[in-house]
Amino acid sequence: MADLLDTLEQTIRDRRSGDPAASYVAKLTARGRAKIAQKLGEEATEAVIAAIQDDRDELVKESADLLFHLLVLLADMGLGLDDVRAELARREGVSGIAEKAARGA
Repeated sequence: MADLLDTLEQTIRDRRSGDPAASYVAKLTARGRAKIAQKLGEEATEAVIAAIQDDRDELVKESADLLFHLLVLLADMGLGLDDVRAELARREGVSGIAEKAARGA
């Protein structure tokens, strides 16, 4: 059985070149990367607000929106979940403090 995020990723890839009048993904893609990134930022802000307000239900909803828009942005850049998984695997077992310090080097 395919992972739900993998299925969503494929659906987004399939709809990118669709009719913008019929597909939100196609409409967002047609508006360009800056608009996709803006939407991702808006969803991140909404997730932060829900967390600060201790609204668990809203945080779940905003997290779904955040993941969706992240997948749209990744697809627009020719990237996907496997790229993110590879980076997470690379970081596995490395202290967050050490990993962040290595980025500056």
